[in-house]
Amino acid sequence: MILNSNSMKPIYVQIAEYLEGEILRDSIRPDEKIYSQYQLAEMFNINPATAAKGLNLLADEDILYKRRGLGMFVAADAKKIILTKRTNTKLKELIEETVREARQLGISKEELIEMIQKEGEE
Repeated sequence: MILNSNSMKPIYVQIAEYLEGEILRDSIRPDEKIYSQYQLAEMFNINPATAAKGLNLLADEDILYKRRGLGMFVAADAKKIILTKRTNTKLKELIEETVREARQLGISKEELIEMIQKEGEE
């Protein structure tokens, strides 16, 4: 993953989303140790404090947990938390935006559903 420094999204959020993606792909499994802030800083050529902020964001959401002196680990239900969060926020926002755009373009509900179904088949 390449971080986008021109994005409106802060780097620490991009780090958190990268780690969420790794968890969703099962690259990092429950109760497995996750990268340290220093490893992430080296991987992405960023400040360790920025990496720590991304890790702490996930810890605040109970996706990661800290083990004193050992580092951070993936929570047992991390994948479920991420899926729920992304469904209730990211996907919902995309759908709202798509519906708004379809209305502006005069696309009917049926046409929009057909477009979504067609895209799902590809």
